[in-house]
Amino acid sequence: QVQFVESGGGYVQPGGALRLSCTASGSISSIYRMAWYRQAPGQQRELVASITRGSYTNYADFVKGRFTISRDNDKNTVNLQMNSLEPEDTAVYYCNRAPEVYVVSWGQGTQVTVSS
Repeated sequence: QVQFVESGGGYVQPGGALRLSCTASGSISSIYRMAWYRQAPGQQRELVASITRGSYTNYADFVKGRFTISRDNDKNTVNLQMNSLEPEDTAVYYCNRAPEVYVVSWGQGTQVTVSS
């Protein structure tokens, strides 16, 4: 079963940017849709952005125009470029299949903290 390792999180001031990376333990070329999710303290996990095998993208309203998801099926990676970060973006970010019903297990995620 393919597993995912997230990296690239950190501490950034409001208005700043981060680039998250997700590396799969195997091929993602057969996975139709990949996604980034996030979970803030005390909140449910939510879908942030998704991308199909053919690079068709979809974004949650709260990140439209600020985040960009991309995937490389040859390198088995999925990235999330996050610009104009807001304190409300503070969360642990996870990479996995979409929709969530297809998720077998979650990785450790990567912490993003946006604060002045």
